[in-house]
Amino acid sequence: MIQVQEKSAISICDLSFSYDMQAVLVDVNLEIAPRDSICVVGPNGGGKTTLIKLILGLLTPETGTVRIFGRKPEEARLRMGYVPQYVQYDPQFPISVSEVVCMGRLGHSFTGRYSRQDRAQALEALAETDLADIADRPFSSISGGQRQRVLIARALASRGDILILDEPTANIDHESELQFFDLLTKLNRHMTILMVTHEVGFASTFFKRIACVNKEVKIHPTSALTGDLIRDLYGGDLQMIRHDHCCSGEGHSHE
Repeated sequence: MIQVQEKSAISICDLSFSYDMQAVLVDVNLEIAPRDSICVVGPNGGGKTTLIKLILGLLTPETGTVRIFGRKPEEARLRMGYVPQYVQYDPQFPISVSEVVCMGRLGHSFTGRYSRQDRAQALEALAETDLADIADRPFSSISGGQRQRVLIARALASRGDILILDEPTANIDHESELQFFDLLTKLNRHMTILMVTHEVGFASTFFKRIACVNKEVKIHPTSALTGDLIRDLYGGDLQMIRHDHCCSGEGHSHE
């Protein structure tokens, strides 16, 4: 039996985008394969968030194309799970962990109600993120690290093939970070991972490639992540991680 080669998970060709005539992204070409893992880094205002919004179909390119498994983003949204950096919620609102995860099933039903299958997929996503035991707890009562994993479970509940994360480790402690990257390693066996972060030291320990975004997008293997590259990108020295990685002219070191 002949196996058909799967299309690129994400394909961007000759893309440019501006806000109010101010160029944000210029001539972007990017190919991300199924089950690839990409760390997206760059200075504030460099275009990282805009790039993610274009991939998600929340913005439309001025020129060029974005394709998700060969289709336009708006046609392939159910194949992408998104974890935002910040989630605003009313801590007094009585919503359980499982109900938050069920939100990831929105779009799978025309009735506006969660089906038995939706709830089963939500519970499966909670089990995948090791949170099945807190499914009935109020979302407001759990820790920051647990909330981050609940949001990942919500993204997984859609049963997509791409997981996109925006600064997911910004508000969690070190132990939660370790659990988080263990989880990403497991998910990357069957999903494409695309993550925006300023903690670029993680790129050398988990991600296969790094996308440097500063109006243009340049892809490097993580082995090319050196102090010189970071200084070129950010315009100065940068702490590569807030725990035990530091940036130097010779590259990164672990204390």
